[in-house]
Amino acid sequence: MGSTTTSVAASGGSFKRVLSLRDLVIFGIAFIGPTAPYSMFGIATVKSGGHLPLVYLIAMVAMSFTALSYGRMAAAYPEAGSTYSYTAKAIQPTVGFFAGWAMILDYMLIPMLSVIFAALTAHKVWPEAPYWIWAFIATGAITGINLLGMRITSRSNYVMNAIMGVSLVWFIVLAIRALIDGTGEGTLFSTKPFYNPATFSYGEIMGTTSLAVLSFIGFDGVTTLAEDARNPGRDIQRATLLVCFIAGGLFVLESYLAQMVWPEFRTFSPVETAFMDVGKLVGGQALFYFLSFVLVVAGVAGAVTGQASASRLLYGLARDRLLSYRVFGYIHPKLGTPIYSVLLMGGLHLTGALILKYTEAAELVNFGAFIGFMLVNLSVIRHYWLRPGPGQGRQLLSGLVLPALGFSICLYIWLHLSRFAMALGGFWMAIGFLYLMFLTRGFRKGLVDLKL
Repeated sequence: MGSTTTSVAASGGSFKRVLSLRDLVIFGIAFIGPTAPYSMFGIATVKSGGHLPLVYLIAMVAMSFTALSYGRMAAAYPEAGSTYSYTAKAIQPTVGFFAGWAMILDYMLIPMLSVIFAALTAHKVWPEAPYWIWAFIATGAITGINLLGMRITSRSNYVMNAIMGVSLVWFIVLAIRALIDGTGEGTLFSTKPFYNPATFSYGEIMGTTSLAVLSFIGFDGVTTLAEDARNPGRDIQRATLLVCFIAGGLFVLESYLAQMVWPEFRTFSPVETAFMDVGKLVGGQALFYFLSFVLVVAGVAGAVTGQASASRLLYGLARDRLLSYRVFGYIHPKLGTPIYSVLLMGGLHLTGALILKYTEAAELVNFGAFIGFMLVNLSVIRHYWLRPGPGQGRQLLSGLVLPALGFSICLYIWLHLSRFAMALGGFWMAIGFLYLMFLTRGFRKGLVDLKL
């Protein structure tokens, strides 16, 4: 680790270890978005035949295996770079390069999606200002927060999560009151959202689970902050699992209450705004407009944390000379921020928000994410089972069985992505292959050995 400190200092500064376990959990929840079911509720409820709470429960358990793998690797290699670092060190640097390349796509798209959705929502509520104005405002605010340093980013996450938390509490209280007053199912407790024999279909449930997993993408962003954490060896692993389970619990509760309030899911019109209609049913126009505001806040929160994670992934690649170290390895001495990486991400997010449709970007998110997830699960097997360290015995359950389950689940989801996502994702990986050829001079030169 000494070389890491030296090299970072030479670049102008170092990351400031200011994040506690609570900060990391808040960061992860903000990246995922505790209000993720708001935008997915209608589509996923119809697709699952009214079993969205069950779908979220299955998705939470499924993703917990991969979350555990991220935590295990963070304890072994507490450096920024996350998926790239773990795979490069545990398996092989070239494999690590492709893992990092795939995750660059993911980390570019998630904040871009947040910018697009925030701008679309703001434009819908305030149509006087054109969409591109809202895209500029959202991107400028997000980039400005990240340029000011991780302490400011962390504080902004608290504020934005508090706003989203208010909307959740408001909705939950009003939904419970509505159910007690006889709205919808007219009861607080029912097994129908988890099993309704009239509409239950195993195939539809599993198909919707693949969609619902999108709500969890971003929990891995916590591990990119290892060099910002006060105690990365302990807190990163705990935070990753806590984020997965806390978010999953919230998703189940939100979707359960919404479905109980409006059980006739076939009447959603349009399905994309179904949760807004449920909010209007239980809370009137006030809750309807507040939920619209929250969707903008959620978009900004997700983009802030996503941009921070992306800039640190670029820093990890630059530190190992896979990207320009002068540009992406530079840390501002006062702010402790990789400012050039942040500015580049801001420019890319704005450009993408202006030229891409939301659905086009959304279909690509899973491609890069699940390549990274699969490789991290394989990294755990390599590190803890195939090549345990001195004094460490082979760990059958945590070193082989659990990561193998995580890998299998991710492979199943990845193989069922759309042709569009596979085609464009494959094109992105082909660009990475050509760039790797350039770095290695036609594979005549090996990638830099990782000695951090």
